[in-house]
Parts: sequence; C-alpha cells; structure tokens
Amino acid sequence: MIEVEIGKYVEKGVNFLSTQCSPIFNFVRTLVSGIVGFLQQLLNYPNPFIMIIIISFFAYWIKARKKGAFTKKGFKNGIGLGSFSIIGLLLLNSMGFWTETMNTIALIISASFLALLLGIPLGIWASRNDTFASFIKPVLDFMQTMPAFVYLIPAILLFNVGNVPGVIATVVFSLPPAVRLTNLGIREVQEDAVEAARSFGCTGSQLLMKVQIPLAMPTIMTGVNQVIMLALSMVVIASMVGARGLGQLVYKGILQARMGLGFEAGLGIVIIAILLDRISQALSTNN
Repeated sequence: MIEVEIGKYVEKGVNFLSTQCSPIFNFVRTLVSGIVGFLQQLLNYPNPFIMIIIISFFAYWIKARKKGAFTKKGFKNGIGLGSFSIIGLLLLNSMGFWTETMNTIALIISASFLALLLGIPLGIWASRNDTFASFIKPVLDFMQTMPAFVYLIPAILLFNVGNVPGVIATVVFSLPPAVRLTNLGIREVQEDAVEAARSFGCTGSQLLMKVQIPLAMPTIMTGVNQVIMLALSMVVIASMVGARGLGQLVYKGILQARMGLGFEAGLGIVIIAILLDRISQALSTNN
C-alpha cells in the first residue's frame, strides 16, 4: 500500500516560503503589527470612563439613528443597547480587565478589517465571474472546515509569535462569510433592477457601485456580522501564539487551573460578543 505523506509536502512548502519569501512576510508582519499596535494605543489612551461613554453613546446612536437618535422613539429603541454597553464595560473595568478588553477589541477590529478588505472584493469578483466562483467555493469550504488550531502552525513559522500570527490566523478563519455573502447578495439582486439600470446606459462599474452593491448591502452587512463573530471566536485560540487580550487570561486560567480567572475572562468575552453583535446587526438593518 502506498503511503501519501501530504503533511511532509506542506511542511516543505511552508519552509520554502519562510526562507524564499521572507521580505514579503516581514512586510506583512510590520504592517499588521503597526495596525494592531496603533489601535491598542488608541483604545487604551483615554481614561476608561471616557471610553465607556464614547463606546456606549456610539452603541446607542447606531441602534437609535433610524428612529431619530434624539427623539422619544429613538431613545426607546437605543437605550437598551446603550445601557448594556455602560453596565458591561463598567463591570469589565471593575474586574481590572480594561487593558485586556481594549486589546481584544483592537485584535477583532484589525482582523475583521483585513478579512473584509480581502473578502468583499473577492465576493464581488465571484459574483461577476462564474469560473472564479466555482474555483473559490471549495477553497472557502476548506478554510471554514479546517480546525482553527491548524492555522496557528504555519502562522507561527511565517510570522513568529505575538499578535501578528493570531491576527493572520483569524483573518483566514473569518474570511469565508465575507466572500460568500457578498457573492450571494449581488447575485440575488433582482434582474429587473439590473436590466433597468442597463437600459439607462449604466456602465459595468456604475451598475455595480450604484445598483447592485446598495441593493445587496443588507446581505453584505450580514457577512460583516459573521466575520466579526468568527474573529471573536478566535480570541482564545490566538492567545496560544501570544496574542494579547482576554483570551490570554482564559488560556492562563486553563494552564493554571484557575476557574475563577477563566470564568471572569470568559464573561468579558461574552460581553464584548453581545455588544459587537448588536452593533453590527444594527448597522445591517433599517429598523
């Protein structure tokens, strides 16, 4: 019986990339490290209570804006999310997890931004090219079903340890929904609207930017929500390669069998998850 050692060839490929393409990976490492470092400094610079006010008002405004942020209906619509934001963030600050919370949010924002920066254009390309859509579908299936821990191995070899491999692994894991839902949203735009735009003389780019993307925006924003949630689910896993944040505290609690620390850090991740989920959902709806 012939044994096929796929892993051996994967290792050779990664080692080849790490030696022959090191300038490219050094550039990516510097870029991603700069983005994450800037966001972490930005979020940690103000007084925690000022940041709590800013984040809570933003959450309130996002939820209330469609009804009028400063109207009675808008206040009723947004006060729940705003109040949850204040209470949740005050709790995290009182537990002494403020820096870790901001570092976690910085990691999520960085990874989500990079995933959307890659995923939305790929989704647009897939919606306009059936051959590319057929090619990328199994690739996305592979990316989404491969255990997340596996991504950490090549990430460490190519980017060392720290925030960068955690962000890169998170981008790979959270990318598929952005591609899939952008592709789906544009393809589901009614043919009547497309034909009407063409009859008025729209070029291909005008059709895409002024008709298809605006009509597909609810579906695309659902993809944004899924990217953020998947990025958040990688927080604890990314801590295994040195990514800073609440995930690092959970991992520390596991290693030291400190149930209290693990529970508190896990509660912090739950608070962030609910807050980011509600904000991204509010962005994707007209309610």
